[in-house]
Amino acid sequence: MTQRILIIDGHPDPAPGHLVHALADSYGQGADEAGHAVTRVTVADLDFPLLRRAEDFQDGTPPPDIRAAMDALENADHVVLIYPLWLGTLPALTKGFLEQLLRPGVAFTKDDGEGGFPKGRLKGKSARVVVTMGMPGWAYRWWFGAHSLKSLERNILKFVGMAPVRSTVLGMADAPNARRHEAWLKEMRELGKAGH
Repeated sequence: MTQRILIIDGHPDPAPGHLVHALADSYGQGADEAGHAVTRVTVADLDFPLLRRAEDFQDGTPPPDIRAAMDALENADHVVLIYPLWLGTLPALTKGFLEQLLRPGVAFTKDDGEGGFPKGRLKGKSARVVVTMGMPGWAYRWWFGAHSLKSLERNILKFVGMAPVRSTVLGMADAPNARRHEAWLKEMRELGKAGH
């Protein structure tokens, strides 16, 4: 079954040569080969401010780049977010992008004034999160508890209704190892083909 796939390249540096960019490319190539409709958003190329006030988050007008990303999100069946782990979590620009993108009225219902709990508006969409890091992946998952990944999955993606949410952790990404990197790129192509 073909899908509409949104790939979010969450590396904040637009310079070529980053593994995150190559992983996004490979996922997109695999998805294209399988006939999926692919839209790519590269966070480093977007022009948007960080949100500073609750009023802006609740009712502010999204900048054009964010509005375009919102439209891509709305049309997607499957969302892929790829980013490097910085200080144990998402890079600030990537987190700022998600705050802009996943606003009330877009990703979840606005407060109805009656104290009702917001409901996710992105039901029916699946997600994959791919995280690269300098430490071994097992250390991130078992020693550190993958706290930021679990928070992203549970408190953001599942909160807005996405399911299932799958993850791929790629540890020791900074270590020069051409064989391992090529294996990761192949894995991304295969995931792209499958739309997972």
